[in-house]
Amino acid sequence: MPEGDTVHQAAGRLHRALAGKVLTRCDVRVPRYATVDLSGRTVDEVIARGKHLLIRVGDRTVHSHLKMEGRWDIYAKGARWRRPGFKARIILETEKVQAVGFELGKLEILRRDHEDEAVGHLGPDLLGPDWNAQTAVDNLAADLKRPIGLALLDQRNLAGIGNVFRVEMCFLRRVHPAVPTGEAGDLAEWVDLAKQLLEYNRTRANRVTNVDRNGERFWVYGRAGRSCRRCGTTIERGDLGGSADLDRVIYWCPTCQPPP
Repeated sequence: MPEGDTVHQAAGRLHRALAGKVLTRCDVRVPRYATVDLSGRTVDEVIARGKHLLIRVGDRTVHSHLKMEGRWDIYAKGARWRRPGFKARIILETEKVQAVGFELGKLEILRRDHEDEAVGHLGPDLLGPDWNAQTAVDNLAADLKRPIGLALLDQRNLAGIGNVFRVEMCFLRRVHPAVPTGEAGDLAEWVDLAKQLLEYNRTRANRVTNVDRNGERFWVYGRAGRSCRRCGTTIERGDLGGSADLDRVIYWCPTCQPPP
């Protein structure tokens, strides 16, 4: 599941492959942008903003969001793809490589000076040069009535946290995700924990939030019906956020994290 660490890793790979190179092919397989052709232009840089990815090419920006299933793959020119061609949404090719965006949840081509339309709403990026812990704390402090599990996922508060980190953070802080933010404890400590977890995972191939002794990488995420690794109580699973957030499954230990 792509979160801030995954997107920053993807941006790094794409930057190393494309930055400073001239595009020899641009194939956008989204009807609205099907006529866009960036061939002949040089890729300036590739950066991440929270869970958004920006490929800057001259006065244009290729903006993508991976959502649940999306990914960017890089191939040597002419190499066989590891995914079916019909899942490709965009192909950016240079003299030596192909960068292919598969199943991207969002893809658009913007004027570079209009990037704020896509990412201007985001709070400080946990892994970005704009990171400001106090701003993140202040944003959460203005969101006291909502459950902490929803406030953490709101990218306007701080950018980069996805469902895995949200669930694991709540366990580590011994707070049920449905507890109101105003009752969830010291907000600076939440922000500090978020920063620690994303920094620790920013270069790891496999995300991990605990000391792994038995081949398990998480405390509660994905462990419904199994024993809490802290107290032995059976981990529970549920939803938080209503019908608009059906993909936002939560996991918690009812002993370590009593529901409100």
